[in-house]
Amino acid sequence: MQHKSDSLCTYKLILNKFSSTILCSYIHFWLLRRMLHIAIFASGKGSNAENLIKYFNLHSTAKVSLILCDRKEAGVFEIATNYKIDAIYLSTSVLKNPLAILEMLQQHKIDFIVLAGYLKLMPLEIINAFPGRMINLHPALLPKFGGKGMYGIKVHEAVIESGEKETGITIHYVNGHYDEGDIIFQTTTSVESDDTPQQIAKKIHELEHAYLPKIVEELLIKLQ
Repeated sequence: MQHKSDSLCTYKLILNKFSSTILCSYIHFWLLRRMLHIAIFASGKGSNAENLIKYFNLHSTAKVSLILCDRKEAGVFEIATNYKIDAIYLSTSVLKNPLAILEMLQQHKIDFIVLAGYLKLMPLEIINAFPGRMINLHPALLPKFGGKGMYGIKVHEAVIESGEKETGITIHYVNGHYDEGDIIFQTTTSVESDDTPQQIAKKIHELEHAYLPKIVEELLIKLQ
Protein backbone atom coordinates (compact mmCIF):
# COMPACT_ATOMS: atom_id res chain seq x y z
CA MET A 1 0.00 0.00 0.00
CA GLN A 2 1.42 3.38 -1.05
CA HIS A 3 1.72 5.94 1.69
CA LYS A 4 0.34 9.44 1.26
CA SER A 5 3.85 10.90 1.62
CA ASP A 6 5.09 8.70 -1.24
CA SER A 7 2.29 9.92 -3.48
CA LEU A 8 3.16 13.49 -2.63
CA CYS A 9 6.84 12.92 -3.49
CA THR A 10 5.88 11.35 -6.83
CA TYR A 11 3.61 14.30 -7.60
CA LYS A 12 6.40 16.77 -6.81
CA LEU A 13 8.84 14.89 -9.07
CA ILE A 14 6.37 14.94 -11.95
CA LEU A 15 5.64 18.64 -11.39
CA ASN A 16 9.35 19.52 -11.27
CA LYS A 17 10.02 17.56 -14.45
CA PHE A 18 7.09 19.25 -16.21
CA SER A 19 8.23 22.71 -15.03
CA SER A 20 11.76 22.02 -16.24
CA THR A 21 10.47 20.98 -19.65
CA ILE A 22 8.42 24.17 -19.95
CA LEU A 23 11.38 26.31 -18.86
CA CYS A 24 13.74 24.64 -21.34
CA SER A 25 11.24 25.15 -24.16
CA TYR A 26 10.85 28.81 -23.22
CA ILE A 27 14.62 29.36 -23.14
CA HIS A 28 15.02 27.56 -26.45
CA PHE A 29 12.32 29.77 -27.99
CA TRP A 30 14.06 32.97 -26.90
CA LEU A 31 17.46 31.77 -28.06
CA LEU A 32 16.04 31.11 -31.52
CA ARG A 33 14.54 34.60 -31.74
CA ARG A 34 17.28 36.75 -33.21
CA MET A 35 17.30 40.52 -33.28
CA LEU A 36 15.49 41.92 -36.32
CA HIS A 37 17.32 44.67 -38.21
CA ILE A 38 15.53 47.73 -39.61
CA ALA A 39 16.82 49.98 -42.39
CA ILE A 40 15.46 53.49 -42.91
CA PHE A 41 15.59 55.31 -46.25
CA ALA A 42 15.32 59.09 -45.84
CA SER A 43 15.94 62.28 -47.81
CA GLY A 44 15.69 65.04 -45.22
CA LYS A 45 16.09 66.06 -41.59
CA GLY A 46 15.16 62.63 -40.31
CA SER A 47 12.70 63.40 -37.50
CA ASN A 48 10.80 60.17 -38.15
CA ALA A 49 14.06 58.26 -38.40
CA GLU A 50 15.12 59.58 -35.00
CA ASN A 51 11.73 58.72 -33.55
CA LEU A 52 12.06 55.13 -34.77
CA ILE A 53 15.61 54.89 -33.45
CA LYS A 54 14.50 56.03 -30.00
CA TYR A 55 11.51 53.69 -29.96
CA PHE A 56 13.59 50.61 -30.80
CA ASN A 57 16.71 51.68 -28.91
CA LEU A 58 16.13 49.29 -26.00
CA HIS A 59 13.72 46.97 -27.79
CA SER A 60 14.17 43.27 -27.08
CA THR A 61 13.72 41.98 -30.63
CA ALA A 62 14.35 44.79 -33.14
CA LYS A 63 16.62 47.78 -33.75
CA VAL A 64 17.45 50.34 -36.42
CA SER A 65 20.73 49.14 -37.93
CA LEU A 66 21.15 51.20 -41.08
CA ILE A 67 20.17 54.56 -42.56
CA LEU A 68 20.39 55.28 -46.28
CA CYS A 69 19.97 58.77 -47.75
CA ASP A 70 20.22 60.28 -51.22
CA ARG A 71 21.12 63.81 -50.07
CA LYS A 72 24.65 64.36 -48.85
CA GLU A 73 23.85 67.28 -46.55
CA ALA A 74 20.66 65.84 -45.05
CA GLY A 75 20.19 66.16 -41.31
CA VAL A 76 19.54 62.44 -40.96
CA PHE A 77 23.30 61.81 -41.19
CA GLU A 78 23.88 63.79 -37.99
CA ILE A 79 21.18 61.73 -36.30
CA ALA A 80 22.88 58.53 -37.41
CA THR A 81 26.19 59.79 -36.01
CA ASN A 82 24.61 60.74 -32.68
CA TYR A 83 23.10 57.28 -32.25
CA LYS A 84 26.13 55.42 -33.66
CA ILE A 85 24.15 53.89 -36.50
CA ASP A 86 25.72 53.07 -39.85
CA ALA A 87 24.66 55.53 -42.55
CA ILE A 88 25.24 55.36 -46.29
CA TYR A 89 25.07 58.17 -48.82
CA LEU A 90 23.31 57.00 -51.97
CA SER A 91 25.14 58.86 -54.70
CA THR A 92 23.76 59.16 -58.24
CA SER A 93 25.98 56.32 -59.40
CA VAL A 94 24.87 54.07 -56.54
CA LEU A 95 21.20 54.84 -57.19
CA LYS A 96 21.68 53.59 -60.75
CA ASN A 97 22.83 50.24 -59.38
CA PRO A 98 20.02 48.65 -57.31
CA LEU A 99 22.03 45.47 -56.83
CA ALA A 100 24.71 47.47 -55.01
CA ILE A 101 22.09 48.85 -52.63
CA LEU A 102 20.67 45.36 -52.15
CA GLU A 103 24.15 44.12 -51.23
CA MET A 104 24.44 46.88 -48.60
CA LEU A 105 21.15 45.75 -47.08
CA GLN A 106 22.23 42.12 -47.08
CA GLN A 107 25.57 42.96 -45.46
CA HIS A 108 23.69 44.60 -42.59
CA LYS A 109 21.27 41.62 -42.37
CA ILE A 110 18.29 43.89 -42.88
CA ASP A 111 14.88 42.29 -42.29
CA PHE A 112 12.57 45.27 -42.70
CA ILE A 113 12.69 48.61 -44.56
CA VAL A 114 10.94 51.88 -43.72
CA LEU A 115 10.77 54.74 -46.22
CA ALA A 116 10.42 57.86 -44.06
CA GLY A 117 10.56 61.00 -46.17
CA TYR A 118 12.44 59.22 -48.94
CA LEU A 119 11.74 60.88 -52.29
CA LYS A 120 13.15 58.41 -54.80
CA LEU A 121 11.19 55.61 -56.45
CA MET A 122 12.33 52.30 -55.01
CA PRO A 123 13.72 49.90 -57.66
CA LEU A 124 11.81 46.68 -58.23
CA GLU A 125 14.95 44.62 -57.55
CA ILE A 126 14.88 45.81 -53.93
CA ILE A 127 11.09 45.65 -53.57
CA ASN A 128 11.05 42.05 -54.76
CA ALA A 129 13.78 41.13 -52.28
CA PHE A 130 11.63 42.38 -49.38
CA PRO A 131 8.07 41.19 -50.10
CA GLY A 132 5.74 42.44 -47.39
CA ARG A 133 8.71 43.88 -45.54
CA MET A 134 8.96 47.39 -46.97
CA ILE A 135 6.62 50.24 -46.02
CA ASN A 136 6.28 53.94 -46.80
CA LEU A 137 4.98 56.79 -44.68
CA HIS A 138 2.95 59.40 -46.57
CA PRO A 139 1.71 62.70 -45.04
CA ALA A 140 -1.84 62.57 -46.47
CA LEU A 141 -4.82 60.27 -46.80
CA LEU A 142 -4.05 58.24 -49.89
CA PRO A 143 -5.16 57.86 -52.61
CA LYS A 144 -5.63 61.65 -52.36
CA PHE A 145 -2.56 63.87 -52.63
CA GLY A 146 -0.14 61.14 -53.61
CA GLY A 147 2.18 60.49 -56.52
CA LYS A 148 5.44 61.88 -57.80
CA GLY A 149 6.22 65.36 -56.49
CA MET A 150 3.69 65.18 -53.66
CA TYR A 151 5.78 65.45 -50.52
CA GLY A 152 6.38 67.76 -47.59
CA ILE A 153 4.73 71.17 -47.56
CA LYS A 154 3.44 70.67 -51.12
CA VAL A 155 1.00 68.07 -49.82
CA HIS A 156 -0.37 70.36 -47.13
CA GLU A 157 -0.73 73.25 -49.57
CA ALA A 158 -2.73 70.98 -51.87
CA VAL A 159 -4.93 69.87 -48.97
CA ILE A 160 -5.81 73.50 -48.15
CA GLU A 161 -6.37 74.46 -51.79
CA SER A 162 -8.78 71.56 -52.19
CA GLY A 163 -10.85 72.68 -49.22
CA GLU A 164 -10.42 69.42 -47.30
CA LYS A 165 -11.92 69.23 -43.83
CA GLU A 166 -9.51 66.57 -42.68
CA THR A 167 -6.13 65.15 -43.56
CA GLY A 168 -3.87 62.56 -42.01
CA ILE A 169 -1.17 59.99 -42.58
CA THR A 170 -1.00 56.76 -44.55
CA ILE A 171 1.34 53.85 -43.95
CA HIS A 172 1.40 51.47 -46.90
CA TYR A 173 3.41 48.70 -48.50
CA VAL A 174 5.77 49.73 -51.28
CA ASN A 175 5.27 48.66 -54.88
CA GLY A 176 6.75 49.92 -58.14
CA HIS A 177 4.73 53.16 -58.17
CA TYR A 178 4.69 56.27 -55.99
CA ASP A 179 2.20 55.94 -53.11
CA GLU A 180 0.15 53.13 -54.66
CA GLY A 181 0.95 50.13 -52.45
CA ASP A 182 -1.66 48.40 -50.30
CA ILE A 183 -2.70 50.56 -47.35
CA ILE A 184 -1.82 49.24 -43.89
CA PHE A 185 -2.96 52.09 -41.66
CA GLN A 186 -4.50 55.56 -41.79
CA THR A 187 -5.47 58.08 -39.16
CA THR A 188 -6.85 61.60 -39.45
CA THR A 189 -6.67 65.10 -38.06
CA SER A 190 -8.94 68.06 -38.72
CA VAL A 191 -8.16 70.90 -41.11
CA GLU A 192 -9.42 74.20 -39.71
CA SER A 193 -10.43 77.09 -41.96
CA ASP A 194 -7.50 79.22 -40.76
CA ASP A 195 -4.85 76.47 -40.78
CA THR A 196 -1.63 77.23 -42.63
CA PRO A 197 0.44 74.55 -44.38
CA GLN A 198 2.94 74.84 -41.55
CA GLN A 199 0.25 74.25 -38.92
CA ILE A 200 -0.99 71.19 -40.78
CA ALA A 201 2.60 69.95 -41.05
CA LYS A 202 2.87 70.12 -37.26
CA LYS A 203 -0.32 68.08 -36.82
CA ILE A 204 0.91 65.52 -39.32
CA HIS A 205 4.29 65.18 -37.58
CA GLU A 206 2.50 64.48 -34.31
CA LEU A 207 0.52 61.68 -35.96
CA GLU A 208 3.63 60.27 -37.62
CA HIS A 209 5.58 60.18 -34.37
CA ALA A 210 2.68 58.66 -32.45
CA TYR A 211 1.79 55.87 -34.87
CA LEU A 212 4.70 54.92 -37.15
CA PRO A 213 6.80 53.10 -34.51
CA LYS A 214 3.79 51.15 -33.25
CA ILE A 215 2.78 50.03 -36.74
CA VAL A 216 6.36 48.98 -37.51
CA GLU A 217 6.44 47.00 -34.27
CA GLU A 218 3.16 45.25 -35.10
CA LEU A 219 4.44 44.29 -38.54
CA LEU A 220 7.72 43.00 -37.09
CA ILE A 221 5.84 40.78 -34.63
CA LYS A 222 4.17 39.09 -37.59
CA LEU A 223 7.59 38.30 -39.07
CA GLN A 224 8.75 36.39 -35.98
